[in-house]
Amino acid sequence: MSDSSELDDIARAAAGDATAQAALVNRHMPIIFRVSYRMLGDRAEAEDITQETFLRLWNALPDWQPKAKLSTWACTVALNLCRDRLRRKKPVLMEQLPDRVDPDLRPEQLLASNQTQARIHAGIAELPDRQKEALTLCALEGLSNIEAAEIMDVTVHALESLLARARRKLKIILQEEITS
Repeated sequence: MSDSSELDDIARAAAGDATAQAALVNRHMPIIFRVSYRMLGDRAEAEDITQETFLRLWNALPDWQPKAKLSTWACTVALNLCRDRLRRKKPVLMEQLPDRVDPDLRPEQLLASNQTQARIHAGIAELPDRQKEALTLCALEGLSNIEAAEIMDVTVHALESLLARARRKLKIILQEEITS
């Protein structure tokens, strides 16, 4: 996707073009939903955050100034909305883990894999919010450190520090679980 095509879609969507709006939703909704779901651990809450993010996007489009990529701005809005939700309530562990099942795995391997994933997701849920955000954006969503730092409004160095602390803390959490 070229920047000019994105800017064209933004301008057309701001003018009310439903096709351009649908293109923006199709392009940006998956990452906004995934980040929200991973931060909140609740599908309904993540859907609410995604919808609220797009409502804010539609309101902002007429005055949009491309200082940042639209995806970066949208992820920042979604992350801030997640932070607000988390401040209002205790975090909830994910009820359902997004799994990629390898059809070649035997049942005992699949069970061990699912248990490992559940331990990792539970460990991530125990991390402090900023560390969880950094790990979600970089390790789980595959964003570059530069993009994640921009979304979190921190320097790349600060993001790398958050990632390092998150990985150390997650390692300790997982080791404690194994030894207990």
